[in-house]
Amino acid sequence: MEGKEERLLALEEGFLPIMEHFYTLQGEGAHTGTPAYFIRTGGCDVGCHWCDVKESWDFQKHPPMSVESLAQAAKESGAPIAVVTGGEPLIYNLNALTRALKDVGMQTHIETSGAYPLSGFWDWITLSPKKFKAPVKDFHKEVNELKTVIFHGSDFRFAEQHAALVNDSCALFLQPEWGRQNEMTSLIIDYVKQNPRWRISLQSHKYMQIP
Repeated sequence: MEGKEERLLALEEGFLPIMEHFYTLQGEGAHTGTPAYFIRTGGCDVGCHWCDVKESWDFQKHPPMSVESLAQAAKESGAPIAVVTGGEPLIYNLNALTRALKDVGMQTHIETSGAYPLSGFWDWITLSPKKFKAPVKDFHKEVNELKTVIFHGSDFRFAEQHAALVNDSCALFLQPEWGRQNEMTSLIIDYVKQNPRWRISLQSHKYMQIP
């Protein structure tokens, strides 16, 4: 399947382009330290210049896998949670994948920019909005966790703009961009102390040197 039309046909038949899938620990946000099976889809047009998985952007570079085989691999890992991430996973309809994961007893989590409408059946939705492509209308109402990457001091205002749109039970996290953690972490600490509804998210998997 070399062309876009052929790849889209495969997706309609229950396949997704997958960059990688593996058993690890969740490294960020509300479920930090929790064993999880990560499924990273290929394909993204959001285009964050600081993205650490730019190799995921071109979906045609990543071979399609069936949702059944992904669900079986997740089940056999022994992880309680499957985390679907990208790339931008919501480029694709994720109903079939999440149904297959739930059929084998997995909890389903997603990490998304919200740039596309929500599909799939989720136990936990993490929204990480980007300036480069805004979340679709009303996406914020569905999320359990708002995680904003802080690359520059102006990003605190961006974070608050999105926090104003989520539901009252949504967990709020500020996360330093990995390449600027030395500059941004101290700013985030001060900000959270002054605005205690926020919490700090660190990319703990990078400190532990695990996937």
